[in-house]
Amino acid sequence: MHISPGVRWVLRIGTAITLAFIYIPLIVIAIYAFNESRSQAWPIDGFTLEWFERAVNNPGVRDAFWTSMKAALGATAVALLLGTLAAMAVSRYRFFGRETISFLIILPIALPGIVTGMALNSTFTQVLGVDLSLFTVIVGHATFCIVVVFNNAVARLRRSGTSLEEASMDLGANGWLTFRHVTFPTLRTALVAGGLLAFALSLDEIIVTTFTIGSEQTLPIWIFTNYARPNQLPIVNVVGLMVILLSIIPVYLANRLSQDPVGTPGAAGAPAAAGAAGARG
Repeated sequence: MHISPGVRWVLRIGTAITLAFIYIPLIVIAIYAFNESRSQAWPIDGFTLEWFERAVNNPGVRDAFWTSMKAALGATAVALLLGTLAAMAVSRYRFFGRETISFLIILPIALPGIVTGMALNSTFTQVLGVDLSLFTVIVGHATFCIVVVFNNAVARLRRSGTSLEEASMDLGANGWLTFRHVTFPTLRTALVAGGLLAFALSLDEIIVTTFTIGSEQTLPIWIFTNYARPNQLPIVNVVGLMVILLSIIPVYLANRLSQDPVGTPGAAGAPAAAGAAGARG
């Protein structure tokens, strides 16, 4: 496609403005994390690593970090299990209401977080009589983390088709062996990408967490609680930078994995189908 020099410059300028609009505020927070002064003023007085040491040695930050990690890992595990099962059902079987079920699985990602949080809080405390804890946070986060796993898995399954699985079954492999040797290798990178995105979403979540957590704190809640305290503000900036970095890594890896092409049937799929049949024998 030929693009004229004028259009090319317009696209470049538009891209630069978009990136600046998104990332300049994040860069400001990153710079403030090294600010020598406790007060935030621009330009900063100087650079120091003192606040990083204080953040690492702060018990509240450490506890919030481990709570966030446990919540994110738990929600990701639940999302991988349920999202994969739902994706297999929707993409590999035809049944009444299939499109409706697919829509209902995707819907939670579009609902306002405060509505989801209120609904979960009422269900846990009033209907089920469950005390708010890390478990309820994991369940709450899983409701929207399932969506990214489901979307990734469905997209990969639809791209790969069913011919290899049918060939494996024709060669004598049962459903489990076919899934293990044919379906899962094709699906693996999509599940890893979905899991990484789910982890990043859970790590950053604050609204649903506020309604579903008990006495503990996650990193976003710790930041929100301490942001208005002047003596804690430098440490809050450091923790904010930590959250940014923790979010960038899984999103970057997920983006790389999402670009991994599905292998061609002749190159990788046929040996896998034959291997599944051989494993049965």
